[in-house]
Parts: sequence; structure tokens; C-alpha cells
Amino acid sequence: MVIEPTAVAMDVGVVEGSRARPNRWSDYWMLTKPEVNFLIAITTGMAFCIGSPAPFAHFPWVLLLHTLLGTVLVASGAAALNQLMERRFDARMQRTVRRPLVSGRIEPSPALWLGISLSLSGILYLALSVNVPASLLAMLTLFGYLFLYTPLKRRTPLCTLAGAFPGAMPPLIGWAAARGRLDPEAWVLYGTVFLWQFPHFMAIAWMYRDDYARAGYRVLPAGGSKDRVVIWQSFVVSLALIPLGFLSGESGGFAPGYCAGILGLGFWFAYYAERFAFHRSNVAARQLLVASIIYLPAIFVLTLIYKK
Repeated sequence: MVIEPTAVAMDVGVVEGSRARPNRWSDYWMLTKPEVNFLIAITTGMAFCIGSPAPFAHFPWVLLLHTLLGTVLVASGAAALNQLMERRFDARMQRTVRRPLVSGRIEPSPALWLGISLSLSGILYLALSVNVPASLLAMLTLFGYLFLYTPLKRRTPLCTLAGAFPGAMPPLIGWAAARGRLDPEAWVLYGTVFLWQFPHFMAIAWMYRDDYARAGYRVLPAGGSKDRVVIWQSFVVSLALIPLGFLSGESGGFAPGYCAGILGLGFWFAYYAERFAFHRSNVAARQLLVASIIYLPAIFVLTLIYKK
């Protein structure tokens, strides 16, 4: 459901690094990438809260829970199907070699049925318990992630661009669930997540470039163009996030606190992006990765605090 960069970020230290021998239930749990679903739930839920026109006293908490449950079901199914599609390539990477499908702890057939069942259940649940627009957006995200981004990872470095489109969908799902339509403010949130993914993934792609190369993933271009791509997709994009933050009509306009927060978070994130872009070390990449994980929810919280 969400773009693989986010999945990678959460997989690295939590799931794949575990040394304990998992049981069968935990294997299926790992197949759904619960840590990634947590990030998806945050962005979806925050967008729902920002987009909800209801006052706090009458906030639709039940509708929010339905939205989160349906979205996480679709995301879990997408994660299982993605691992099924990429199991041969995951076997070549140290980071993913211990995944349940790669190690043989789960067979492909039950993984396929689990992925299909979760995905369809989530889409139907959103349609019946939330609304049709949210369900259609979730379905579009699922297909974009599985059939556009996933195969392009082995064909072209443009996979990052292709994957950013479905990867930024959770805020649209949350907004559509709250209002039944997509307003201009929803697209500002979408644009924020869309741009945020580039420095986020550049950091990961650099840290695990050898692993990706062994698996045949072309996430970074070859030759001298690699450095230019890293600079553009990390530092330049991080700067573009700053003016984008002022476009949200739900932010309370140019309230001093909101402006200070946008500028402070923006330049703080750009600082780490600049360090990575022009030094290109694993240390700088890891610092940018951590900064990106802090930056995105912080921007959403700031927008929620100052919503009209």
C-alpha cells in the first residue's frame, strides 16, 4: 500500500533484525509489516482529523476507527502480496533474507490467499463502513503499489517517482473518509507526503545500495548521474517542502506559530538532507532517515493544531 521506502525504514531495525525464532503466527504477522501499517495509520488518521469538519465535541471517532481498520487491512494485504512477488529477490539481500517466505517458513500459496483476502476485505470494509471514495482510493493505491512500483524497481531508477504516487495516497484516503470528497487542502497533504518520500528513500537507497544491487533493484542510477540524482532528490526536494507547507488553507493561514513551525521543521529537515546530499556517507544517510521519520508526523501535527 505505502511505497517501499517507508516499508524499508521500518523493516530494517524492527522486523528483519530480530534474532528470536518466530512461531507460525508471528510469521504471518511479519508478512503484513505491522510497523509499516503503523505509519500508514498515522498519516491516514491525521489527514482524517485535519479534514473533518466536525467540532471536537462531535468528532466522528467511530468513523475514524472504521477508516483506520479498512486502510490497515488493505495495507497488510499489499505487504503480503509484495513479499510474495519479490521473494526470489529478497533472498539475495541480507536485510530481507530472514523474511518468512524467503526462509520457507510460509509457503507461497497461503501467503497469496492471505494477501488477497486482506486486500479485498479492506476495500469492501471501506466501501460499506466508510464511503466509496475512500475505498476507491485504497484500491488505486493497492494496484499502483503492486503493479507499477514493484516491477519498476528492477527496471529503472524512476521507480521512486512511480512509487511516490501510490505511496502518498493515505492522506487522501483519510480526507475522503472524513468529507466524502477531495478538497484542495487534501492535495497539499498529498503533495507533502509525495515530496517527503524522495529524501526518505534516497537515504535508505544509499545505506543499502549494495544489497539492492545484489537483488537487481535499480533504485539508484549508475555512473556519474548518481550524485546528481541524490542531490536533487534529497536536498532540493527538502527545500521544496517548505513553501508547500504554506499552501494549506486548513493551517490557519499565516499564524505566527504555524509559520515558525513550518520554517523551523523545514530548515531542520533540509539541514540533514544537505549533509547527506553533499557528503553521501552512511552516517549522514542514517541521520537523514531518522530526521525524515520525525519530520512527517510533526508537520501533520502542526497542521492539525492550527487548522481552522
